[in-house]
Amino acid sequence: MTEIIKGLNIEIVNVGLIGTNCYIVYNDNKEAIIIDPGADADKIESSVERLGVKPVAVLLTHGHFDHILAVNDIANHYNISVYVGANEERLLNDATLNGSKQYRRDCIVDNYKVLNDNEEIVLGGINIEVIFTPGHTEGSVCYYIDDAKVIFTGDTLFRESIGRTDLATGDDKLIIESLHKLMELDDEIIVYPGHSDSSTIGYEKINNPFM
Repeated sequence: MTEIIKGLNIEIVNVGLIGTNCYIVYNDNKEAIIIDPGADADKIESSVERLGVKPVAVLLTHGHFDHILAVNDIANHYNISVYVGANEERLLNDATLNGSKQYRRDCIVDNYKVLNDNEEIVLGGINIEVIFTPGHTEGSVCYYIDDAKVIFTGDTLFRESIGRTDLATGDDKLIIESLHKLMELDDEIIVYPGHSDSSTIGYEKINNPFM
């Protein structure tokens, strides 16, 4: 399913046993960013081929297994770089902490570039702001695209809910602080979470009991 928001194309590919939202994001130049390729590399690659786009980077919102299991396959297949927020290295480099060992996958991501809070990057002609939102994990980040007024929140913010904090490196206090940070954003911004349906910041301010 592809949604078009102010000229930005967002293909949602549901992957893995837990139903992770992997996003293929691109504009008119057909250079795509792949966000959270959590599993099913073949399915993601088929979507890329169908869309006729050229992947230029992988962005990770955090390092839990259901968001990274296809990272190495995708990055190697397209020979592209992987980006992740600072402080997430522990999860990426430890199959026990990121949960993949539990599913007998032993996934480790050891080739990536680290992004800093408030850093602005341009990938595929798309301007992206990195927003640190620790709590679900210590290195969780959101990716905000101002031109289209969309934000990819990973497992920090869901429609009417938030991510768990009882897994490795999670923190109850930090995730609430991160939610307060997101509440400062404009109401019309569309939220694309790591699982389930999209929302808006304005809707979550009113309907999310954690906000």
